[in-house]
Amino acid sequence: MWLFTKHGFYSAVCARQGHGGHSQPVDPDRIMVRARIRNHLDALKQRFPQWLGVCEIREFDGTDYAYRLFVSKSDWVQVLAGLAEELDYDNFKSEVARYQGHAGAAYEHSLHDVWSVMNRLQK
Repeated sequence: MWLFTKHGFYSAVCARQGHGGHSQPVDPDRIMVRARIRNHLDALKQRFPQWLGVCEIREFDGTDYAYRLFVSKSDWVQVLAGLAEELDYDNFKSEVARYQGHAGAAYEHSLHDVWSVMNRLQK
């Protein structure tokens, strides 16, 4: 699942069992939330400390998503519900620009690129 929020961009998948090697089966009750920018995971943890506060952000050099945290699926469902509850805007890209300000300019510009690619899909 890809998730674009005003806090950042995340890729959430089931974590693998054990130490996470590709030969291990997935654990459907444990979610690995990945981000390309550490601040995106920091922001999510800060927004939802009751579910993510104890989760350690781990760095994985040489991977497509450098920053990851692991959380139970039941806690991740609560985070997703919280994200849905906080929707109070009518334009996502504008909300990201307002919420993140200058520090989030690269993320906002990337969202415009994603919008453009997905708009071509519609045509």
